[in-house]
Amino acid sequence: MKSPSSQLSRANRAETNLLPEVAEVVMLFPMSNEASAKSVNPLLLPEFAVPFERITAGDIVPAVDTLIQQSTDAMNAIIAAKPRTLENTLLAFDRLSAELEETVSLVSHLESVATSDALREAYAAVQPKLAAFSSSVSLSEGLYRALKEGNDMPWAKELSGAKRRFLEKTLDDFRRSGAELPEEGKKKLAAVDAELAQVTNITFSQNVLDSTNAFELLVENEEELAGLPEGAIAAARASAESKGQKGWRFTLQAPSLIAALTYLDDGKIREKIYRAFTTRASKPPHDNRPAVKRILELRRERANLLGFTNFADLALADRMAKNGKAARKFVEDLRDKTMPYFERENKELEAFVKAKEGNDRELNPWDVGYYAEKLRAEKYDFDEEALRPYFEANRVIQGIFEIASRLYGIRIAEWKDAPVWHESVKAYRVEDDKGDWIAAFYVDVFPRETKRDGAWMQGLFTGRTLGARHPRHLGVFCANVTPPVGNGPALLTHREVETLFHEFGHLMHHVFSRVELRAMSGTSVAWDFVELPSMIMENWCWEKEALDLFARHYETGATIPDDLLQKMLAARSFRAANAMMRQLGFAESDLALHVDFDPAKGGDAVEFTRSIMAKYSPVAPIPESATIASFGHLFSSPVGYAAGYYSYKWAEVLEADAFSRFKREGLLGGAAGAAFRENILSRGDSQDPQDLYKAFMGRSPDPEAMFIRAGLIASATSS
Repeated sequence: MKSPSSQLSRANRAETNLLPEVAEVVMLFPMSNEASAKSVNPLLLPEFAVPFERITAGDIVPAVDTLIQQSTDAMNAIIAAKPRTLENTLLAFDRLSAELEETVSLVSHLESVATSDALREAYAAVQPKLAAFSSSVSLSEGLYRALKEGNDMPWAKELSGAKRRFLEKTLDDFRRSGAELPEEGKKKLAAVDAELAQVTNITFSQNVLDSTNAFELLVENEEELAGLPEGAIAAARASAESKGQKGWRFTLQAPSLIAALTYLDDGKIREKIYRAFTTRASKPPHDNRPAVKRILELRRERANLLGFTNFADLALADRMAKNGKAARKFVEDLRDKTMPYFERENKELEAFVKAKEGNDRELNPWDVGYYAEKLRAEKYDFDEEALRPYFEANRVIQGIFEIASRLYGIRIAEWKDAPVWHESVKAYRVEDDKGDWIAAFYVDVFPRETKRDGAWMQGLFTGRTLGARHPRHLGVFCANVTPPVGNGPALLTHREVETLFHEFGHLMHHVFSRVELRAMSGTSVAWDFVELPSMIMENWCWEKEALDLFARHYETGATIPDDLLQKMLAARSFRAANAMMRQLGFAESDLALHVDFDPAKGGDAVEFTRSIMAKYSPVAPIPESATIASFGHLFSSPVGYAAGYYSYKWAEVLEADAFSRFKREGLLGGAAGAAFRENILSRGDSQDPQDLYKAFMGRSPDPEAMFIRAGLIASATSS
């Protein structure tokens, strides 16, 4: 059941004390005289061109209060409706909290990209109210009864397609949400949901952001920067200057972190940065360990109240895996297949280090990325930094647009007069092959201290559905890639390019949806299916035909030289088993936390998962490693990827296989793009994902495709 509180959940994305409502109007953005003259709360009747410059922190609480009451009235109308019709029961339920969800989505978005103390307080103040409203819907006997009565009506027997699926899934969701619990059980569940929303959306997420921003390392001796690429040195200098400091400043934001751990020769500096990153949000004053423990307690309690043995079985009941046991078997099978190649790769790296540094040299965790890059450069004569001049950020984004246009028959043009929340943000229109404007989106790709880390896509408005507030879809995709330095361009790594393609794939899932029911539109699909559209887009970053459209030297305009491209492709499978095992380690830790770990029996969840991750790590983690204390995928929302992190590998099996059709029929033309849009991107959750996949491929997925692409099967054949 799609609830308003779920719109605040932030996967790869975001408590304690209930903060008071914000009575005064505190500006998020400067307000013009014209805007100040307008008295209408911009969050109550948001325009499609969202007036971000008029939204204030003080608008949030009154808007949410008003829309909760409006949604409550709509719920009561459904309960009282007689006689039961498709329109006043099922379709009315689909629209029940649409405006509330979209408004809360805007608030959640701003808290992610332009946070402030005032915004945080307002955001925290509405969390208990949203959780209480969500519980009032999922636990409503009257609403459940209304839908069951509707299911018995003649019109319900004639439903087919998305409407039939929606009715069946909704009734199942009600049962899994506690609609059939006794009154005491419902009260307990509502209390659990309220606390869970607060501790995930607020406490956990804000601790991660605050602990990330709390760290900086200032280097004053230029000799200590040996090994670091020129672009990273310039970025570190610009970061220091932005704080009025002299020297070179390193932070835990991704561009700074990755460059330091990959290239800095000074192991002591790498160690300081690594330790800070892997212990984020695990120490006062931003200690998430109590929050993690409490989240696990609440999730276990919720599952038990609803008759499930563990939270994994509850969370996966409506996903492709169906239960924790099946998800675990999937992870274990991949682990067993990957382990021989994982061990071989680690022996190779160990031998390389000893050959360079002597037999008594032992690898530390902060050494792995550094020496792996050295080995890759020597083995393939390939330096990833050599690609950076070919990936200027604006050109990359335009290249993504061009590829999407060729694949899906659309046109993407800048929406120049759209209001934005930061000067670096741009907005775009999406037009179909007839020239009709079908959607719009924002692009926000550079890091800021007021913006959370990571990369994500978020749907802001869902259009093209029955009763939609706006006829078009509106979304945003965000990242934190290498920003421009001074007057120079932003030059990206290939990994950052992949990230942009990935998030754009999610956006296409939202943009192309044409399911008439809001709850089944766009990315509202099973979590182990939702990564298919995003992960498949990454493949075009590796194909010369696609790269030549946008990968051009920022000074000369030349495409990537063939010899450099061949080195890049040859190095693609370098340490692929380690990349696979890293993801599987996260997946097993996640499932173990939500199946095996019992907070009531004591023990530290951080230590519990540290011992699991050690089996999937090339070297043992440091004793104080606390990765899950900042692992937003699992803990920054009531559900999110909790018990579902395996979804990334599940979806990779799907996308690696699905991409084989594009390889056969044409990367930038042919029937594959139109078929993918028709059978996957436009269908949302209107059909079972297995059926959607079969409609595109004509068969079930073949898992070997992923191993072939990673070079693992090929390695086994040649050994």
